[in-house]
Amino acid sequence: MTQKKILITGSNGLLGQKLVSLLLQQPDISLIATARGANRLPDTEGYEYREMDITDPEQVAAVMDAVRPDAVIHTAAMTNVDQCESEKELCWAMNVLAVEYLVKACEAHGSFLCHVSTDFIFDGKNGPYPEEAAPSPLSFYGWSKYAAEEVVKRSGIRWGIARTVLVYGIAADMSRSNIILWVKKSLEDGKTIKVVTDQFRSPTLAEDLAQGCWLITDKEAQGIFNISGKDFLTPYEMAIATADYFGLDKSLITEADSSTFTQPAQRPPRTGFILDKAVNVLGYKPHSFEEGIGILARQVAERG
Repeated sequence: MTQKKILITGSNGLLGQKLVSLLLQQPDISLIATARGANRLPDTEGYEYREMDITDPEQVAAVMDAVRPDAVIHTAAMTNVDQCESEKELCWAMNVLAVEYLVKACEAHGSFLCHVSTDFIFDGKNGPYPEEAAPSPLSFYGWSKYAAEEVVKRSGIRWGIARTVLVYGIAADMSRSNIILWVKKSLEDGKTIKVVTDQFRSPTLAEDLAQGCWLITDKEAQGIFNISGKDFLTPYEMAIATADYFGLDKSLITEADSSTFTQPAQRPPRTGFILDKAVNVLGYKPHSFEEGIGILARQVAERG
């Protein structure tokens, strides 16, 4: 059987790392990991690494010409919502122009593209959302991701879009925090924390998102798929669940609403996704939030 060549962008990022780990376990895959700068993954065996800055069209074309992948999983993006608001040109270059370069390269080689998108393309008035809901972004980040989806949809390539929500997980170098780690550390340090009760999300374990992207790519399933966690929770409920799991003092968690926090970019109040399509078409099986906490706890313990 011939090996299927799969190229991942953003392999140094959280999702990219999880995808590399997952795809290394699949038979008959020739894996090419790409990111800007040096490879930061702890495991360097079993795949090829190439430097690729997605904002450099010549570099994108050169790598794609050299590799000629059957499929591309595009995880690289600028995801800091407030930074996107203040650095709009960089945001557009990373989230939209980069997708144009990749689409062009996929067109040249007949590659399937799995593109990762976000719940922030919605205004959050009436989540959880099905795939066919009409986008209406509130932030520049949301607009850039919506524009990128349109680039993919209007292209002549075969594509699948994985939309996701509030991804959490542990990177190899523990460089990124998330709500679980933040709550755990704050409560262990005896700090009082304020957590919002008026935002709703379906938090997504990074391993689940990797699984969803892989299912789309493996099946070359075309169209849009909601790939998120299955629980519909407020950050306050996530914090309480974290305290419960680790047996920490819940009285340190105080309720707040979004108006307490001043952030440059507006957040959609109520997103979250309906997962029926991904479950039925792809066989997607996400973990519950409580199971996700357990998975993170084990990973932290292993690194400890």
